[in-house]
Amino acid sequence: MRNHFTGIRRGATLFTGLITLWWLATLTTIPAFLLPSPAAVAAALWQNADYLSHHTLITLTEILSGMALGVLLGGALALGMTFSPWLQRWMMPLVITSQAIPVFALAPLLVLWFGFGIGAKVAMAVLVIFFPVTSSFFDGLRRVTPGYLDLARTMGASRASQLRHVRLLAALPALGSGLRMAAAVAPIGAIIGEWVGSAEGLGFVMLNANARMQSDLCFAALFILVLMTLGLWLTIDFLLRRLISWAPETI
Repeated sequence: MRNHFTGIRRGATLFTGLITLWWLATLTTIPAFLLPSPAAVAAALWQNADYLSHHTLITLTEILSGMALGVLLGGALALGMTFSPWLQRWMMPLVITSQAIPVFALAPLLVLWFGFGIGAKVAMAVLVIFFPVTSSFFDGLRRVTPGYLDLARTMGASRASQLRHVRLLAALPALGSGLRMAAAVAPIGAIIGEWVGSAEGLGFVMLNANARMQSDLCFAALFILVLMTLGLWLTIDFLLRRLISWAPETI
């Protein structure tokens, strides 16, 4: 509990320090349309609360949908490659290649294929988080302590039992790392999709505000996106700490 409150105190101190530096920067000769003050951004948040709430819900839906689908597909592929060397030889190069292609290059194609609705944004989020989930989970599944597997085989455990009682439990910490990374990068995919083609979402708000030189509204949308990402990461981190409490952190 003490560590929890210490972390909150440090986070609040860091946040306060950044806001102070931001405020001091606005006292210089930087024009307001380039760097609005914290007070101007707070006013934009208050005055456009309903407008921003609507678009925040759209982006949050895209992020959560992409997270759910990406984790499901990545986990299924990792399990498949664990039990099928043939699938591993054919799919792992494809998984790695998917990360070599810039997501900005794929975004127009996804909009063309899935349209301007939520489908293209969810697909973009899936592409962004698919690799960290698949690679981390697969690495955890294949790096189980051999003695545990030998003991399970000696006791007559089937491959399914070994997976359920040994491999999955041993791979949970690695999967947790992949999920934390996915929570941090999932908003990137959704926002890129909204930038390429959308009439809703925080990405659309930022583009529209930037075109009208409403930098305070653009910063307000960015601030909401940062809070959303932090909240998602902290939620997943909290759940993982409870789920894998048997593997405590040593640092």
